[in-house]
Amino acid sequence: MPRPDAGTPPQPRGPLDLSLLRTFLAVHRTGSFTAGARLLGLSQPTVTTQIRALERRLDRELFERGPRGVAPTPYADDLAAQVAGPIDALATVADCGLDGAPPAPQPVHLAGPAEFLSLCALPALAPLVGEGIRLQVTLGLTDELLDGLRAGHHDLVVATQRPRGRALASVPLVDEEFVLVASPEWARRIGPGAVAADGPAALHDVPMVMYAADLPIARRYWRHVFGRRLTGEAAVTVPDLRGVLAAVSAGAGFGVLPRYLCRAELAAGRLTALLDPEDPPINTSFLVQRPGTPENPHVALVRDRLLRAARSW
Repeated sequence: MPRPDAGTPPQPRGPLDLSLLRTFLAVHRTGSFTAGARLLGLSQPTVTTQIRALERRLDRELFERGPRGVAPTPYADDLAAQVAGPIDALATVADCGLDGAPPAPQPVHLAGPAEFLSLCALPALAPLVGEGIRLQVTLGLTDELLDGLRAGHHDLVVATQRPRGRALASVPLVDEEFVLVASPEWARRIGPGAVAADGPAALHDVPMVMYAADLPIARRYWRHVFGRRLTGEAAVTVPDLRGVLAAVSAGAGFGVLPRYLCRAELAAGRLTALLDPEDPPINTSFLVQRPGTPENPHVALVRDRLLRAARSW
């Protein structure tokens, strides 16, 4: 096993193999031998063998294994900073072919929560489609989508939490404010101001309409606003917030929804906010991109359009 030394890094004897450096950079960027192999179209054992060969060549350990992949050593971070530019430049030349013409931009692979992409992101990106940009959209949960981003399956991910580690670059996109809502009929039965006066007790006999059986959004609301734990079972569970919105609007009970999703229903009187806390619970979504790869110019256009549009969400 290569020995990590302190002091000046040893200088390799003779030139380094570019294929080894290319494999190293793929693993460094994806945070995984398996994901790096997918990105390069190689087998995982081949990537492991190449990384071990480079470590022996440099007499340095480059990655430490962890429960969710590998973490680069400080030496590996320095090496990646040195080789990324030249290797990306060579890849760009190779992609242009003999005539020097750049390849046609590929579709932009965008991933994120179904509700947010459907109601906010895709309408904002519609003008770009008219300008010739192609989108391939994947819907899902943040953890699995970030794994797909590391593996090279997506270009951009809207994540409901900041990704861990240094392999992925993220910027805050939008703050989602959560609202406790019910239909006007239920609001009248509960009574104006009842939740503000009596807290959760005012909702004791009202059915819950929730996103999941473990009540993740509502539990967060209860802790943040009421300072207590939410107990009980949902009367309706539907793993799509648009379904929660439809059921609550139709009178099935109360729910907790992001304001962007129910803004129109609140304005039209089809839903009623049961409480207006001074400090409502907020969840920040992030726009995440795998850094350092040769960039499809359309990815930058999509990213910038989302960041501009998010100012009004």
